[in-house]
Amino acid sequence: MIKERIAFQGEPGAFSEVAARQLLGHDVETVPCTWFDAVFKALRAGEVTGAIVPIENTLHGSIHENYDHLQHYELPIVGETNVRIVHNLIAMPGVHFKQVKRVYSHPVALAQCVKFFEAHPEIERVPFYDTAGSVKMLMEQKMNDGAAIASALAAPAYGAHMLKRSIEDDRANFTRFFLLRPPGAVIPPAGLKDWKTSILFTTKNTPGALFRSLSALALRDLSLTKIESRPFRGRPWEYLFYVDFLGHIGETRVDNALRHIAEQADLMRVLGCYPAWVSKK
Repeated sequence: MIKERIAFQGEPGAFSEVAARQLLGHDVETVPCTWFDAVFKALRAGEVTGAIVPIENTLHGSIHENYDHLQHYELPIVGETNVRIVHNLIAMPGVHFKQVKRVYSHPVALAQCVKFFEAHPEIERVPFYDTAGSVKMLMEQKMNDGAAIASALAAPAYGAHMLKRSIEDDRANFTRFFLLRPPGAVIPPAGLKDWKTSILFTTKNTPGALFRSLSALALRDLSLTKIESRPFRGRPWEYLFYVDFLGHIGETRVDNALRHIAEQADLMRVLGCYPAWVSKK
């Protein structure tokens, strides 16, 4: 059996690695990449068996770069998972909270811990390129007056220790991740689980074109769960629409809906069909 090698963006201990292990188990081999496009390139080149990419956060919104990469790289979505984002204050072993003068993390993580900084105005917040990367930096530089905000997985990854757990402002903070596979991945037949289908399409520049496209879902009682628009490169003021809905492409009603949308669209492509994530809790 081929060992799973899953690419993700960030340093070891990043939330994307948490997502990979949550979806595929703790025995999976994870491959960190510096940039999102490097994740897609690694999968397309066959260097890994799959890739995990974040697609949206309940507070920060959509990760637009990855929507653009889904169009460009044409790697099928085969799974999804939702990770509850728990921000923890992490420091070198032996460092106490009263010693901390500055805290490093990704700007989004810092922005999601505003109440912590309001309660401790003496602590400086310092933007860094990555949450787990900030823990790595603290340990490499042996910083005894600094701390980092990152996932719980990041602390043991670098031999650091937890100063405070769950310092995020909002406990309803989740990030949705896609699992991608190489081109040609086979879609299993519909089973007992709920399924989602993700598509992208463009519409003709005519009145009501988007309404008619989306009505293909409503008329067949297919539940729309997400819609996102992105600029269509090379065609100024025209847009690509990304849509997720509940249903399996093997269903007659889904097949008819896709045919309906294709008739309305200049371009239509299925990005993936995969089991909808259901929390184990």
